[in-house]
Amino acid sequence: MQESAWSELAMVEVQPDGQSAVQFAAITETIDVDMGDKDIEQVATLSGGRLVKKVPQDVISVTLEMYPVDIDAHSGSGISKWFLAAYAAAGSEPLSSVVARTRTKVRLTCLWTNDSTPPTGASSATADSTDSYRFALADAYIVSCKPSFTDGILKFTVTFKAPPFDKSGNGNWKEELADNKNLAALAAYSGSTKW
Repeated sequence: MQESAWSELAMVEVQPDGQSAVQFAAITETIDVDMGDKDIEQVATLSGGRLVKKVPQDVISVTLEMYPVDIDAHSGSGISKWFLAAYAAAGSEPLSSVVARTRTKVRLTCLWTNDSTPPTGASSATADSTDSYRFALADAYIVSCKPSFTDGILKFTVTFKAPPFDKSGNGNWKEELADNKNLAALAAYSGSTKW
């Protein structure tokens, strides 16, 4: 039976291009998605009629509210190092990160499932006879990382953005739904392999 609503629990995974995926559900509170407007404009004709002019789809963005306790993302307990200095291997403590001009492409994947034994990651396969919903945004960049201590707890609002299509016209957004079936695992994100 299909779920009546997806609530309470979700899995969040970020995988830098060609690197290992990192799970972030433990420090993530909210997920907000903007699929990008597919707007239209009107063109008035001399007869008083209107023509429709299609506007290309806008960028897709996903914003996470997170509670990191680290700057290094490799452990799944921090994210700011990926924003400031792109992907770098975990180092020994004390850690430091200096802002750099480099940026790293990532795939962000979120999964909701009623699997009583959830998979190890959002891009992993789900079990047979379960319900699951998953979306993934490939070729994305972390474009915003805003720490805040307004509520007396350190919170980061992190935004990922990607165009809806790559330069070849291939989609960068994928949604999957399984009703009483399994979802297959996504391939590792590397180069032109998105899913």
